[in-house]
Amino acid sequence: LSRMDESVKGAQILVLAPTRELALQVAEAMEGFAENLPKLRVVAVYGGTGYGEQIKEFKRGAQVVVGTPGRVMDHIEKGYLKLDHLQALVLDEADEMLSMGFIDDINGFSNTRQARDRPLYSLPPCPSRSKGWRKITCRIPSKLPSR
Repeated sequence: LSRMDESVKGAQILVLAPTRELALQVAEAMEGFAENLPKLRVVAVYGGTGYGEQIKEFKRGAQVVVGTPGRVMDHIEKGYLKLDHLQALVLDEADEMLSMGFIDDINGFSNTRQARDRPLYSLPPCPSRSKGWRKITCRIPSKLPSR
């Protein structure tokens, strides 16, 4: 978060989480971490709720987007969420997303033009024995870069 540019409006960090509950928890934690960054906007996006508030947050320039793969993909496909300023893609509980069948969505995100050359972080690290991760493992750093 400390490397983000608060003046840039639009998603700079995209965090994918396997469940609505985890997405909300991560978004809340990110807001806490960003308490000294008053212009930083964080939005949680997930299914089971209307699109209206989520779209409003994108239009307000949310820089951190935390969401479930399905709803995030919906927003991207409909043009509400743009990844032009994306700096990093984070997969929270990547092993759980794999077991839930989200591999195609994750590969879709990681292969978008905007995400292709950006760091891709996985928490915890993706299991090396999982065939589904082979397409993206070469881009997943083994640890987060130091400041």
